[in-house]
Amino acid sequence: MIYSFKGHIPVVHPSSFVHPLAAVTGNVIIGKDCYIGPGAAIRGDWGEIILEDGVNVQENCTVHMFPGKSIRFRESVHIGHGAVIHGANLGRNCLIGMNSVIMDDAHIGDECIVGAMAFVKAETIIPNRSLVVGNPAKIIKEVSDEMIAWKTAGTKLYQRLPADCHESLKAVEPLREIPENRPEQEDFYKTLNAFLKK
Repeated sequence: MIYSFKGHIPVVHPSSFVHPLAAVTGNVIIGKDCYIGPGAAIRGDWGEIILEDGVNVQENCTVHMFPGKSIRFRESVHIGHGAVIHGANLGRNCLIGMNSVIMDDAHIGDECIVGAMAFVKAETIIPNRSLVVGNPAKIIKEVSDEMIAWKTAGTKLYQRLPADCHESLKAVEPLREIPENRPEQEDFYKTLNAFLKK
């Protein structure tokens, strides 16, 4: 659902997809080819939230901030299921792992990878191409070319997902038995490998 708040109406590019079970509120700008999953809450009631092109915010993520702050997720940011981003800015093409927490005024640099369940403290500055894990989060090494290629390929799948959702996602009643002509599931690994070879 999309909600206005104190005169601010979210702006969502038509190529992006916001799931009906997500909540996008107030001063939020969502660029091209973004995917917002069910259960995600992007709450721009106390400040501006900008998602640049190609960002995905997966299921059950929370994006919010303290009053008077503005935050930006740069192009191709990838936020895994259940992550909480509170008043932090995210650099281009970075990956935030599942159930991680990024706190106020932290800045995650370009092409960083933050591991699942990491806790990044307020005001932490993470340099570009850092691999970050733990609670509290620590930089353990530099992100390799191979790692960022893998991340970029996975994000491209999410950048294709909005168009797929616009084309084929619809609410239905469940079938009561398995049909004989049930369609085959797309092979994720073949698709990922095809992206990696480009």
